[in-house]
Amino acid sequence: MLNSRDDAYELLAKLGASRHLLTHLRLVGEAADLLIRGYAELGLDFDAQWIELGVAVHDAGKIEHPEELAGPGSLHEPAGKALMLHNGVQPRIADCCISHAAWRTQGLSLEERSVALADKLWKGKREEDLELLVIDQVASGLGVDRWEVFETLDSLFEKIAADGTQRLMRSQAA
Repeated sequence: MLNSRDDAYELLAKLGASRHLLTHLRLVGEAADLLIRGYAELGLDFDAQWIELGVAVHDAGKIEHPEELAGPGSLHEPAGKALMLHNGVQPRIADCCISHAAWRTQGLSLEERSVALADKLWKGKREEDLELLVIDQVASGLGVDRWEVFETLDSLFEKIAADGTQRLMRSQAA
């Protein structure tokens, strides 16, 4: 069972995660921290730890499929979930290994979609459909109309994405 990001990073290192993978997970975590702060400022009731831990392990399967660190591929998704479950990680956290790429799936939580969004925004990529799903879930959680939170969240997403080039440079230096 994971209780903190440090627990997650220690587990992944023990399982053979490369320095590059751990750096990537920390950089996505930086984007997630900004999302978490933005949600909190809106007064949203959500599970910040779920997002933090989901981001920390979302690419765990790249331990077994390191070729997917530098190139395309989806073999790491089910491999990561299986690896995390085998090592006692909570199922909803392990699910983030799959849901971070399957964010269009009906019934995903705000937390799962936030992991997916942080995984896009960290490198400066804006994914409009994903952002709108998150905006709608936040609005629903607050009991307001989409447009009451749209500008605030769109600005937050833009701020996170604007630092993507800097994060990518830090990723490549690892």
